[in-house]
Amino acid sequence: MQVSITGHNVEISQSLKGYINNKMGRVERHFDQVIDVHVVLDVAKQRHKAETTLQLSGSKIHAESEHSYMYAAIDAMVDKLDRQVCKHKEKFTDYHRRKGGIK
Repeated sequence: MQVSITGHNVEISQSLKGYINNKMGRVERHFDQVIDVHVVLDVAKQRHKAETTLQLSGSKIHAESEHSYMYAAIDAMVDKLDRQVCKHKEKFTDYHRRKGGIK
């Protein structure tokens, strides 16, 4: 999984990069077929915005969040992303093709 981080009106520090990589590990634990992750952090006045586009095999998942603190915005964004990834993973699990058929 490649993580690219872009900042608009914000300096991307090493601690911020480490925090994002640590949180993205949580998403990767649930679904290991992640190809690419693009994170955009934006600051405008008192609004801190974090958005992510996650590229999977055959589809893309997008999540964004706003908060007054950057780390809280990242946490909320990763929570949204995690829920979407779990939902995406359930779509591809075929419950109807069990051994013995449907009873």
